[in-house]
Amino acid sequence: MSRSVLLCATLALGPGCKSMEPKPTPPSDGTPSPNQGAGTVSTPDAATTDASGPETATPAQGTSPWQRARVGDRVTYAFSANRSQPGARGGTNVPSAAVAGVVTVEVVAVKAPWVWLGVSFSGDGGAPLPQLRLARSLVLPMRSDETRKLEAARKGVQSTEQLTAVGRTWEAKRYLNDQRMVDGPQESRLYAIDPGPLYLTNGLLDASTTLAGFGVAGGSQLTLTEVRQGGADASAPPPTMALPMGPGTWFDIHMDSGGTPSVMRTCMGAERGFVLRLQSAEPGEPASGAEPCPDFSQAEPVPLEEAVLSLAWEALDTQQWPPQPARTGPAMRGTQELNGHKVSVLQRETPEDVGGTRGARVVTYAADPWDASLAGLAQEARFQALSDTLFRAPQRGKREPVDGTRLVDWGTWVPGTKP
Repeated sequence: MSRSVLLCATLALGPGCKSMEPKPTPPSDGTPSPNQGAGTVSTPDAATTDASGPETATPAQGTSPWQRARVGDRVTYAFSANRSQPGARGGTNVPSAAVAGVVTVEVVAVKAPWVWLGVSFSGDGGAPLPQLRLARSLVLPMRSDETRKLEAARKGVQSTEQLTAVGRTWEAKRYLNDQRMVDGPQESRLYAIDPGPLYLTNGLLDASTTLAGFGVAGGSQLTLTEVRQGGADASAPPPTMALPMGPGTWFDIHMDSGGTPSVMRTCMGAERGFVLRLQSAEPGEPASGAEPCPDFSQAEPVPLEEAVLSLAWEALDTQQWPPQPARTGPAMRGTQELNGHKVSVLQRETPEDVGGTRGARVVTYAADPWDASLAGLAQEARFQALSDTLFRAPQRGKREPVDGTRLVDWGTWVPGTKP
C-alpha cells in the first residue's frame, strides 16, 4: 500500500467507506440479505454460563448500559454488501463483488472496566464465508466507564416511526441523508429511541447505503434479526488478543521519504459503543518504554455498528490475496523478519518511472494474513502491505530506494492483555 494510503487510512471508516443507514428494504442494486424478517429475542439459558474459567469481576452498576453488560448479551444482523460497474454504453450494471450473511456481536467476558466483545461473520446456517477478511472471529475490548464525552453525529432528515422486530415493537427515529444530487450515497439509519438490549450497537435496528455516481453502483445493509440477553450469573475469562478487530492495539509504520525517516503510530481503542482511532507521527523511533497509547482525547469516535458494517464493505476489496495490480507477474514467496517473528510473505514487483529514470515498486504482503506470527496485530494492518518501497533502478548500478513504508512493530495496550 502506498505511503499516502497508509497516512490516510482510518480503519476504512473514512467518508468513502462509511457504512449504511437504515431502510426496511434492500438498497437498489443490493444483494438481498438472508434471514430478513422479524427475528427473535432470547432470554438467558444455561448456555450463557461458562464455569470452566475463573470467576471474573462483576461489572459496576452505573448509568451506562455498558456497565451492566452480561456475558451472553448478543445482537445479530443479516448483512449484505455489493459493488458493480456500469455496463458498456449505459447497459446493465456488471456485478464485480458481493457478500451476504449474518454478523454477530456478543459479550464474551466482563472484567470492569472492560467488556470483551466477539465479532463474527458467517453465511447461511453458520457456514464460513469465502471472503478472507471475514474468515475469523475477532476480539474487541470495549471500555465501559466514561473517560470523555462521546456522541454520534447522525446526519440527514429525521422522522419518527414504529418497527416490529425481534418480537417487540420499537419506537424509532430514522435519519435519511441523500447525497445523490452531488454524486454521493443515499444513507438511511433507523435507531431505537430506547436502545434497551441493543446497547451493543447504539440501538441500531436497520441501516442501508446506496451508492451513486463515480461510475460505481451497489450498496450495503444491516437488518436486525436477533437479540439475546445473558444470564445474571454468567462468567467467562477474558479472551486472548491473538485476533483483534483493532481496538486495544497499536502498530507502527516506518516511513522514509527523500531520506527523512519518521514513524507513524496508530492507536486504536473503544469506549461505550464507539471505536476510537488516533495517529501520530514522530521523527526517528518512538521512545522505548513509554506507554504506547496514553491518550484518546483527540480521537474521532465512530459508532461500533458503522465499524462492523465497514468490515463487510472492505471484504469486497479482497477478491484475491494478495492483490494483483496490472502489469505484475506471480507473487514471489519468501520470509520476512517482523517484530521478532519470521513471517511468510508474498512479494510483487511492478515497473515504475521515477523522474524519468527506470524504477520499480516492490510490495510485500503476509502470505496468510491470519498467521499466528501476526498475533496481536489489528485486522486493518493484516490486510495492508507489510512493506512498500519505490526503487530507482538504472540500467547500470545498484537499485536505490527513493521512498517507502514498512510495518515495524505492534502490540496491545489494554492492561492485562497479551496476544
